[in-house]
Amino acid sequence: MTLLQNDFRPGTEPAGAALTFADSQLARHGQPHRILSGSVHYFRVHPYQWRDRLEKIKALGLNTVDTYVAWNFHQRKPGPPDFTGWRDLGAFIDLAAELGLDAIVRPGPYICAEWDNGGFPAWLTGVPGISLRSSDRRYLEPLAEWFDELMPIIERRQAVHGGPVVAVQLENEYGSYGDDTAYLAWLRDALTSRGIVELIYTADGPTELMLDGGTLEGTMAAATFGSGAHDAAELLRTRRNSEPFLCAEFWNGWFDHWGEKHHTRTPESAASGVAEILAENGSVSLYMAHGGSNFGLWAGANHADGVLQPTVQSYDSDAPIAEDGALTEKFHTIRAALHSHENDDDGALPVAALPAAARRLAPARLAMNHRAGLLETLRELAAPVRSASPLTFEELGLDAGLVLYRSTPMLPRGESRISVLGLHDRAQVFLDGEPLGVLDRGTGEGGLAVVGQGKRVTLEILVENQGRINYGPYLGEHKGILQGVTVGRRLIHGWEQIAVDLEGFDPASLADGPVDGSASGFFETSFECTDPADTFLALPGFVKGFVWINGFLLGRYWEVGPQATYYVPGPLLQAGLNRIVVLELQQCGTHAELREEPDLGSSEQYIESF
Repeated sequence: MTLLQNDFRPGTEPAGAALTFADSQLARHGQPHRILSGSVHYFRVHPYQWRDRLEKIKALGLNTVDTYVAWNFHQRKPGPPDFTGWRDLGAFIDLAAELGLDAIVRPGPYICAEWDNGGFPAWLTGVPGISLRSSDRRYLEPLAEWFDELMPIIERRQAVHGGPVVAVQLENEYGSYGDDTAYLAWLRDALTSRGIVELIYTADGPTELMLDGGTLEGTMAAATFGSGAHDAAELLRTRRNSEPFLCAEFWNGWFDHWGEKHHTRTPESAASGVAEILAENGSVSLYMAHGGSNFGLWAGANHADGVLQPTVQSYDSDAPIAEDGALTEKFHTIRAALHSHENDDDGALPVAALPAAARRLAPARLAMNHRAGLLETLRELAAPVRSASPLTFEELGLDAGLVLYRSTPMLPRGESRISVLGLHDRAQVFLDGEPLGVLDRGTGEGGLAVVGQGKRVTLEILVENQGRINYGPYLGEHKGILQGVTVGRRLIHGWEQIAVDLEGFDPASLADGPVDGSASGFFETSFECTDPADTFLALPGFVKGFVWINGFLLGRYWEVGPQATYYVPGPLLQAGLNRIVVLELQQCGTHAELREEPDLGSSEQYIESF
């Protein structure tokens, strides 16, 4: 479609909006109102469990659910987006309406959310020279096409049409990234011209820097924070004294990176933060009310001081409603705080039948069988692509998974070093089929020592994309080998690449192959159950890899923790035989375990300070 020009007139109210405001007071259809919301991401919860999680949101005392929309979840490849099955955003919103909840939709297109690439498709961020989150036409044109597909789903479910959608967020914490106000104005027009008449708002951290970059005249400004509600409210009032105070994300917990501790926040601290927001006559959205899981390879990554920080599979986030739907102590503490404030008394909570806890499978120990070797199998999974220099994931049309690079360089006599330049993110290096070592972003340039005989060798480098960066200036970084591979100072030319799309891989197609006593490769086990229920999978002794349940890619595992068990929703299982397949990259264990309780690792207390 033709790119739209901004014609929004500051100060005008969209006709028929459910939520309006005047003199700092929020109203719903003219009556004083407070948004009590909780974040639940449909893409992080099995669709058969959407109802259960939304019922628990309501039981917590909330009147609204909010969700991001992950562009890449609907459009992994160029072409028509998918809004069916797990990706049926409309069905999720309709279910909220059925349960009597309002809905806030946060369509981004950038969502952060510790989600791969911040929600952007890799085919978009792979466009050479593209400037994300800006007025760059190379970015705006595909974004306009995406909104053409997405917005009708949201538009017809607005409150003005009898639906539950009462607000739509404009971009996401843009002031933490850029200052292109023309882009924000374009986005606002992109929403209104496609029929969005409900409340539109921006959300940014409560600092002058962030608000200066992310707010837009004529559009309500909200804040995101984990503490300091009074200071945030005062700062917003100095700029928007007629607008209601909305904490669009209250961080009552936090997420985890691989190799760190599990972050927690005490129930008392979280409830106190909620109470402070309410005392400021504010509205609030709990981030997260229920976190869910980063199934598959959808977990993102952060970047600090030159180090990649990949996010774990669990997105439990120490939320009031745990990853498996359990009602935590934090649930009950926040529920009491909400009830006390909204009823303006310290009376007892109303007697209510809270949703029952989900059943869990009995614990079991399952012996693992080695099915096929690592390199032998990966070499056969796809046709090799030949090139002079190594190709990136983007050049190979791969968003996530593995690439096996293969060349036959001449090694000089004596000792030299093989270096991988511009490595994103992690590489296992093999020489003539034998493991040489492991490299990552920090060690790739230093490389590995080799001893040559003045002959050609077979060099194979298995590169793993550990998650695309979801926050900050490195958003949209490419994956794979970005610069080249050297022996000493000499570049190696003549490469074959095998792109391994693990999301599209069907373990049922795996043929038995030679294992040669190796400790890596594909392993399998199975178990019977008569009545499927939730369980937690542990892989003791296994080091790093990927696991499938009945053909569904559950996600990554890694011995560095903190996460030691992986949530398996009951809907992924079936009555009868259930099959577990593991792709171990380094060192296998002997068995898998089904456990009744999660183990997200040893914890450290976390309270956000801004």
